[in-house]
Order: sequence, then C-alpha cells, then structure tokens
Amino acid sequence: MTPESQTAIAYLRQPQAIRDRCQQLFELCQAGQLEHFTCDLSQLARVANYVVETTQQLYPDFDVPFHSRWRHFDAGGTPRRQQLDTDLANFSRPAAARSRLDLAIVSVLLDAGAGPQWRYHDHAADQVLGRSEGLAIASLHAFRRGVFSSNPAQPYQVDAAGLEALTEPTLADVLQVSTANPLVGLPGRLTLLHQLGHALPSHPSRFGSDCPRPGNLLDYWQSTYGSTLDAGQLLTEVLTSFGDIWPGRVAIAHTNLGDVWARPALPDLSLGSQLVPFHKLSQRLPYSLVEPLQSAGLTVTHLNALTGLAEYRNGGLCVDLGLLLPKHDAVTRDAHLPSSPLVVEWRALTVVMLDLIGDRVRQQLNKSPEELPLIKILEGGTWAAGRRIAKHLRPDSGAPPITLQSDGTVF
Repeated sequence: MTPESQTAIAYLRQPQAIRDRCQQLFELCQAGQLEHFTCDLSQLARVANYVVETTQQLYPDFDVPFHSRWRHFDAGGTPRRQQLDTDLANFSRPAAARSRLDLAIVSVLLDAGAGPQWRYHDHAADQVLGRSEGLAIASLHAFRRGVFSSNPAQPYQVDAAGLEALTEPTLADVLQVSTANPLVGLPGRLTLLHQLGHALPSHPSRFGSDCPRPGNLLDYWQSTYGSTLDAGQLLTEVLTSFGDIWPGRVAIAHTNLGDVWARPALPDLSLGSQLVPFHKLSQRLPYSLVEPLQSAGLTVTHLNALTGLAEYRNGGLCVDLGLLLPKHDAVTRDAHLPSSPLVVEWRALTVVMLDLIGDRVRQQLNKSPEELPLIKILEGGTWAAGRRIAKHLRPDSGAPPITLQSDGTVF
C-alpha cells in the first residue's frame, strides 16, 4: 500500500472526514449546483421547534438518554434490559461487558431498514413491533437463546463459529420472516453476519484467538487506551476492526471502505477526494458501545466528535419539514439505490442539517454542547421527530418521503 493510499484510508475513517465532505456538498447546494436538492435555511427554526416539542413529549424533564441500540430493547415499556441484567448478574464485570458488547454489535449490524410490512411479535410481552424496535428485540431474544454462539454452555456470546454456522432459515426464524411478513434485505443481513464471522479470526489481537468474538475488543481497547477512549478514535477503531465485513463497494488499495460513496461533483484533487463517507451503521456502533464500555469502567470522551446519522428518519425530517427541497418529482416518486447521486446528496445534506438543528435546539434550551451533545439530540430528538412527522403525513405507512432500495446493510 502506498503512503498516498494509507493517508486517504486513514482520513476517510475519521468523523471529521464525514463533516468535511458533507460540508463540500452543502456549499455546492448553497451555490445551486446540486442536481437533486436545494436547502431552505429559513425553516431551521421550525424544525428545531418541532424537535424540541417532540423531545418534551418523550422526556418532559429533558433528561435525555444517549441515542443507542439500548433504547430499543425496552420498547413498549417492557424491561427487557433488566431481564438481560439478571441473566448476567453472576458474570464478572468484564465478562458481562463483553456480552453486552457482543449483543450491541450484532444487533446494530442487523438494524438496517426493515421495510413497512415487517413486524416482530414478542410473545413474552404480547407486543407487536416493527422497524428498529422489532429488529432490536428479535436480536435480543436470539442472543439470549444463544443463536449467535457456537457453545451451548455459553449462550451469552457472539463468536466466529456461531456466526459462520448461521443459516438463512435460522435467521428468518429469528426475525419471524415469512411470505406474509417480508423483511427487506434478509440475505444482505445474513451475509453481513457471515462476513463478521469470517473477519473475527483474522484479527486475533483485537478479537482473541481461542474464541474470537466482538466483545474481546474490550480487552484490546483497555490495553491500548487505558480507561479513556475518545469517541472519534472509537469510530476509527470500529471501522478498522470491522472494515472487512462490508459488501464490496468502494475500495482503495483493496481496502473496503464500507459506507462510502463516490460523488464526482466534488473536485478531484487527490486520491479519494471525490468520496463521501457516512458510516451510518459504523457510527451507530460507537453510540451503542458507550454504555457497555461504561459498565466496564471505561469513559468515552468527546462524543460531539461523532456526526449525526445519515439515515432515512433524520433525512426524512429535513425533507418533510421543508428544510431540504427536492428539485424534481422523481426524488419522491421513484425508488433509489444507496449509491445514487440523489441519495448521496440527501444523506450529506442531512449530516450538515443535523449539526445546524443541534445548535438551534441548544440555543432554545440554553444548553451547552457538553450538556446536550448530539447523541442526545438524535435520541430526543431528530430521529423521533422524523418518525413522528412521517406518521403524520403518511399515516398508512409512516414511511420516509424518499423510497430506498435497501439491501439490508446501509439503512
């Protein structure tokens, strides 16, 4: 690998690269040079008001938790996390943290868009849930049953052999998929888990050699960073550790870059300068790993280094409330691939808008970035507001305003 390639890859694995490239597309938008969107910043106050109102409905005292996978496990008011805590009560503190890391990682990787038809019936709670909450609870139940473990005596783990042995019928059963209950991107999700299973033994220093598992990153990070880990560095670590698992997309020097997309409208100044990174699921991982790491005694600092998530709820909020304006009917009429210039524009502008919305929300609430980091604004917050406005405008489906052709590995 050449020094130029190393430099480009290292840069694209930093959260600052996401902000930099998205800002470049925003500046093109402001100059009227994007193909598919314009931006009306006069709507920022309206959007911020809607986010504050939504947050107040969900968290009247504005004591907002982090935006992470852990919120979804207790959907419907059922204390499933408490049940997991009981399961792990006799584990040592590090062992319990490794199990929580295993669960968070596999659950986030399964959390691409489920589509409007799929539902999960939690028989124990007699609740039916769709989308992210349904996928979360399905993965939690599967984890507690040992579906991702190769050792029946150690069900509360995700290991390489267990993932590689996973079949599509088993995953379909876990997710209650049928012809009457279709899930978008089931084969893609299975491939992602298989790729994770293949990748774990390839990095014994990170994942261990005797029983490679994601949760062993706890030991690697403790030995490398001690008790404090910067959030930006955590994202780089996640991208380095799991870079091998993503389906073949854009690569530099045979290194798969993951959720990174070409946008030729950007200036071709150096290797990778026309690439736009988003790392949606990969950023969802650091957000969802903060609490398991805290349970092991680690502190994650500089959470505002991470960006807002470029996904359809946050992006849908911006479109539905008129902050982002489609330039033509095909934007909302047709279905679009993640690689399409239209989706790349939409996601990039969403990242920039989330920073601007966050600033406005803090101004309204008289909060500092430390008091109300973006990870809480997303939870309170923009994600919930995006779902709320979608349900209001499209009550039959609650779908986002833009239709995506998902393979189960991006959104």
